[in-house]
Amino acid sequence: MVRRNEIRPGERAVDLPPAYDASLYFIGRIRTPWSDRLDCPRQGRFDGPQCRLEIDARWQEGLDSIEEFARLEVLYWLHQSRRDLVHQSPRNGGRARGVFSLRTPVRPNPIGTAIVKLERVEGAVLFVRGLDCLDGTPLIDVKPDRTLFEPPAPPRKGDFQVGDA
Repeated sequence: MVRRNEIRPGERAVDLPPAYDASLYFIGRIRTPWSDRLDCPRQGRFDGPQCRLEIDARWQEGLDSIEEFARLEVLYWLHQSRRDLVHQSPRNGGRARGVFSLRTPVRPNPIGTAIVKLERVEGAVLFVRGLDCLDGTPLIDVKPDRTLFEPPAPPRKGDFQVGDA
């Protein structure tokens, strides 16, 4: 992970736009054992520590039936990440590459994703394993892991097709 304002050989930063294009509603906070980016794992594991997704009260009703799924996809805002590096040099000494060819948290829109194992639900709190983010990370969304669903049926006559106007 890139430390604050560090520029490694081969990296390039850009000036950020003066305004945002969109806004988000954070639906809660994530509670993990990590308070420092240098201690946080680079990849979550199902045998990792238990973490909590604390959903704000206004969104709690949206958790109805969530316990039917063993795995969830979690989207979160990497609020301590830089956003200006377009060319980065991985820590392992690899060659510098464009941000969109890396899984770095340092990106224009620092959205993190993780597939987590759901252990239990208590009110507005989901207990999960498999996260790799800091304590207090803003939660963007929670949804069932898409690999748990059957692929859609082949298109039928009258279905919208790419290229239809």
